Amino acid sequence: MGLSFHYSGRIANPASLSDLIEEIEDIAKVHDWKYFVFDRQFPEDTIGKPDYNQRIYGICFTPPNCETVDICFLSNGRMSSAAHLQFWGKTDDQEEREYLYMLSVKTQYAGIEIHQFLIQLFRYLNAKYFADFTMSDEGEYWETNDLTLLKTNFKRYTELVDGFVSAIESIPIKAGEDVESYFLRLMKEINDKKNREE
Repeated sequence: MGLSFHYSGRIANPASLSDLIEEIEDIAKVHDWKYFVFDRQFPEDTIGKPDYNQRIYGICFTPPNCETVDICFLSNGRMSSAAHLQFWGKTDDQEEREYLYMLSVKTQYAGIEIHQFLIQLFRYLNAKYFADFTMSDEGEYWETNDLTLLKTNFKRYTELVDGFVSAIESIPIKAGEDVESYFLRLMKEINDKKNREE
């Protein structure tokens, strides 16, 4: 739970991977963010194929109070991450296989400035390095470039998270109540409180 953005795509030119990694490394160093570099060069004749090996190509970095941002690819050139490869890399189920290529980053606790910076970074990277790139931003900044709207969405998500945490603290689970019943009761109480305040 918390404001996030979701993205997918592929590298446009496999030969540019090393340059992409160097740019992200420089950004991480300037901001003193932790980062990790995976393989810097794709193997021969693997881009665009449905299959992939079990290696990751690219870089990931972690801004403060933010989930890790993966600028990583499988050997077929599609965006993924080490965690996604571990969870869904060997599945034969076609629906599960699609999860392999769906990346997300929660920025709720990192704040508006980090979120805004990351979205602008992805705009730049998309123009220079990516193809078939899609982004869905719960802050709506990717879609609108509207900072006021981003601030409004951050406030709404913060109130939602705070309200949920407060509800859990003030409405304990009853003896013998199963988790599903508890959460249904909890959500009803949150909604009732919200309706009373409006």
